[in-house]
Amino acid sequence: MAPPSGESISASAEEPIALSVLPRGQPRAEGPASVLGIGTAVPPTEFLQSEYPDFFFEVTKCSEKEALKAKFKRICDKSGIRKRYLFLTKEVLEANPGIATYMEPSLNVRHDIVVVQVPKLAAEAAVKAIKEWGGRKSEITHIVFATTSGVNMPGADHAMAKLLGLKPTVKRVMLYQTGCFGGATVLRVAKDLAENNKNARVLAVCSEVTAVTYRAPNENHLDGLVGSALFGDGAAVFVVGADPKPEEKPLFEVHWAGETILPESDGAIDGHLTEAGLIFHLMKDVPGLISKNIEKFLSEARKCVGSPDWNDMFWAVHPGGPAILDQVEAKLKLSKDKMQGSRDVLSEFGNMSSSSVLFVLDQIRQRSMKMGASTTGEGNDFGFFIGFGPGLTLEVLVLRSMPIV
Repeated sequence: MAPPSGESISASAEEPIALSVLPRGQPRAEGPASVLGIGTAVPPTEFLQSEYPDFFFEVTKCSEKEALKAKFKRICDKSGIRKRYLFLTKEVLEANPGIATYMEPSLNVRHDIVVVQVPKLAAEAAVKAIKEWGGRKSEITHIVFATTSGVNMPGADHAMAKLLGLKPTVKRVMLYQTGCFGGATVLRVAKDLAENNKNARVLAVCSEVTAVTYRAPNENHLDGLVGSALFGDGAAVFVVGADPKPEEKPLFEVHWAGETILPESDGAIDGHLTEAGLIFHLMKDVPGLISKNIEKFLSEARKCVGSPDWNDMFWAVHPGGPAILDQVEAKLKLSKDKMQGSRDVLSEFGNMSSSSVLFVLDQIRQRSMKMGASTTGEGNDFGFFIGFGPGLTLEVLVLRSMPIV
C-alpha cells in the first residue's frame, strides 16, 4: 500500500529497503572505453630550429646579448627538435611588442590572442577526429578540454562547442593549467565518462598556444630560455566511446588509468600566472626524478594486463625533452625503437605541452601502418600512455592496441 502523499518511507529492522537494486538513472557501458578517432592541428607558420635563435633574439631586440644567444643556440642544438609551429609570427609580435619583452605587463594582450586561437585550433583538430570516427556531431555527448594557454569564462570548451555546432546539451569539463600531464588527464576523464554513460561519445581535447609563456630572454631566468627552445603550438583531439558500434573502428582500448605525485619533487616544475604572463620554473633534475621513480608505478599499472616485459609493450610518452626520454629508456632498458614515436613528435613539433602525448599516440599508429604491423601498437598488444608535468605529477594509462584492418 502506498504511503499518503507527503509522508516519507522508513525502513524497519524487519523490512530493510535494498537500495542497491533500485534502477540507475544512467546505465553504464558494458565494455572498456576506446579511442575511435584522432585528429591533430598546428598553426600554419613553421619555424626551423636551426634558424630560430637568430629569429628569437632579433624579434625580442636582444641581438646584442651574444653570450646568452650562444647559450640559447646550444640548447636548441641539443633539443632534438628539427622544427616547430607557432602562432606568434614576426608580424604578430611586432603588433604586440609587450609579448616580446621581458616581464612587461601584457596579460591582457596575451589573453586576447589565446581565447580566440586555442578553441579555433582545437576545433580544427576535432573536425579531423570526428571525420575519422565517422559519426555525426550530434552524437557527441561530452567534451573534456585541457589547456595551459590562458583562462577565460565561458571557457575554451564552450567556444569550441559553438565553433563545431555541437548540441547545446553537450556536457563539458574544462581543465585549465594542467601543464604537460593534461593530455593523459583528458583521456582518463574521457574513459570514466564513456564507461559510466552508455552510448556516450566524448571529445578528449588538448590545445596549446604559447602566447601566454612567450617573452624575451634574460640572464636571470635561464629555465625560461629552455622553454623558449622547446615549446610549440598544437591541438589534438580523441573521440572516445565504449561498446563500439559495427561501423566504428576502435584504434586503442583503455584498460587502466592512474596518477601519482612523485616523491621529493616539490618545485620541480611550476608555473605562476602573472601580469607578465605565465612564468615557468624548471629544476635541472626533472629527468632524474622521473626516471628514478617511474618504474615502481609502471610495474603496478601493467599488472592489469599480465605484467608483460617492458620491451613487449608500446610507449606513448610525453616528449618533454630528449634527456627525459633518454633516461627513462636507460632506466627500463628499453630498445631504441620504443621511444621513436615520442622522438618523432619532439623533432617535428617540439613540446606542445598537454597536446604532445596525443600526437605521439597518433604517430605510433601511423608508424604501425607503415611498418605493416599487425596492431596499432607497432605489433604489441599493450602499451603505456604517459604524461608528466607540474607537481611533479605522473599520469599513466594502459592501452590495448587494435588489429590493423
